[in-house]
Amino acid sequence: MDDQRAGGIDAGRLPPAHARSKSENESLGETVVETVAQPAPTEDDFSNQPRRQTIHGSRSLPSTPPISRTSSTESRALEPPVTKATLSELDVNKIIHNPKLRHDINFDPELHFRPNLDGERGRKKQEKANQFWNALLDQLCLFVTDRPAFILQCPDETNWCLPQLLRAVREIIQTLVPQRDREFLNEGLNVDLLMQQFNKGIADLEKLASWLSGILKLHCAPMRDEWVDEMDNQLSSGNRNNDMQELVKGMRTLLNVLEAMKLDVANHQIRCLRPVLIEDTVHFEQRFFLKKIQSGKLNLDLARQWYQNARANAPLEYLDPRHPYAQAFGETAAFFYAATKLILPSTPVEVPNANVCPNTFVFDEERILKLRSDLYDTIGLEICMRQYEELERMADFGLSIHFNFNAPMSSRPSSYVGSDNGSSNSSPRNSGYLGGQGTTSSTDAASRARELYNSLLALLQTAPPVSRASQRWQGLSPSMALQILRYVNAPQITLSDLEDQLSRKLGQVGGEAFQDVETYFHRRLLQELAKRVKDLRNLSGVGLFEVATGGRVQGLGRPMGTLQTREQHLEVPGSARELRDEGGIDDMATRLAHLGLLHWRVWADLAYNDDLEVEMENCAP
Repeated sequence: MDDQRAGGIDAGRLPPAHARSKSENESLGETVVETVAQPAPTEDDFSNQPRRQTIHGSRSLPSTPPISRTSSTESRALEPPVTKATLSELDVNKIIHNPKLRHDINFDPELHFRPNLDGERGRKKQEKANQFWNALLDQLCLFVTDRPAFILQCPDETNWCLPQLLRAVREIIQTLVPQRDREFLNEGLNVDLLMQQFNKGIADLEKLASWLSGILKLHCAPMRDEWVDEMDNQLSSGNRNNDMQELVKGMRTLLNVLEAMKLDVANHQIRCLRPVLIEDTVHFEQRFFLKKIQSGKLNLDLARQWYQNARANAPLEYLDPRHPYAQAFGETAAFFYAATKLILPSTPVEVPNANVCPNTFVFDEERILKLRSDLYDTIGLEICMRQYEELERMADFGLSIHFNFNAPMSSRPSSYVGSDNGSSNSSPRNSGYLGGQGTTSSTDAASRARELYNSLLALLQTAPPVSRASQRWQGLSPSMALQILRYVNAPQITLSDLEDQLSRKLGQVGGEAFQDVETYFHRRLLQELAKRVKDLRNLSGVGLFEVATGGRVQGLGRPMGTLQTREQHLEVPGSARELRDEGGIDDMATRLAHLGLLHWRVWADLAYNDDLEVEMENCAP
């Protein structure tokens, strides 16, 4: 069996029907597959407004929701939750013609298909699936207990869920086995014959389950064997004990196994096709968008205007070939300067009709929004650390004037000041003031700053997801303020005052404090981006993918103290500041360089360089 499976989907032959052995089916639940593959964009997708898209990439298959019994005996028009049609997007032909999937595959090494039961759509899918399984259970119970009533309710197979389910199972298995084996499948899973046997009470469901188990184990990955055995046990137990609910559970597991097998095949095809799809990305997307342009479904006027504005507004150092920035970016200098503006939190991309993010970024809006969110987080952490440094300076100034190092220990200020600090009802907010923690050396201060940064980063990483980064930081302000006061040698300051200061600085993107930090990071980002673009711009599509995704620093930033020593190219005072933001800026620069270089290769001649007619001739199929 293992040797046959090792050859993949084309290995081995199906055992004939008479070779069925004991096994069991798993009924696949109502997990109508929703995958990372998105349907081809519609005309509305090319509007100039940003859209949020579902984030995909989860590796695990969600568990099947439990069957909830209802009185749903109305089965007309119900179909199984997973069918050949619902899985059709997993066909290789659909994969290679899906432009959004082919674009995303350039950026996500872990991109794969998965069932998706998340959100409102997932809830509706589960409800629809439960309706089918409840209807099937009701019909089976009625078939066993009251045959005349069952015949009245289901006079023909159009009302009968069971034959629909069996046909769906056969059709899905046909897509998973070689062509030469399909006649054995039609013989062993002859739905008309099985239904006749079922109606006469002579159908051997245990034998059928065993036969299906053998087929599935022959063609599925070994890791699915346990699931197949579970299906076999459920169907066999339900048949032996006349337990209709167990039978339905087994059928449900069967569909789950088939869906998982289909996903396994599709994900294997993605892994095999990835290099070819990546290398052909530019040519494929140019042909795709040219058809949209020629048919009048895509208007690039706003995109051209955006780029013209970018050239007009770019600083001189990005246009002067003698300047290092212009040399590093080459012909993409004005474009990348404008691209960095797109991810600044203060740029109003979400304002309706704002001519900021052109429709040429239709496949990258999710990545741009993620970059904006990550930059907001980096700015937020820096604002918190600057607030801490300000309080530390105030404390040092206060100690230099008022603190007597020759005074006895008993006369030195305590950490907490306030009449109710020791009461059972006190808290950092109502205890009045938090005072200094005593003097520390410069080494201790640096260590404490490192610990504070890492603790603030941990708070950020555990924050609940929200749609806007500004909302996340407004919710985090109290926790951040409390954490800062735990580390600072501060003069007397109330927690509520610090919360108010942080909330104001973090929430007002147009405020002086936020703008100061945003400008600082914009400069840092451009410096790192110039180096990335210079290193990556001459790579092939696959080379760009491997370097940009394989060598990337993962996540928003790294804890301070974990960075390797490297040459510093930035003229920014304070080595601690360079360390604490280096990971996040490096990562964002790499991601933006990758996104921008691929974007430029597709759109430079289509939208930005006014060579559309020449490009249309070159890209014509």
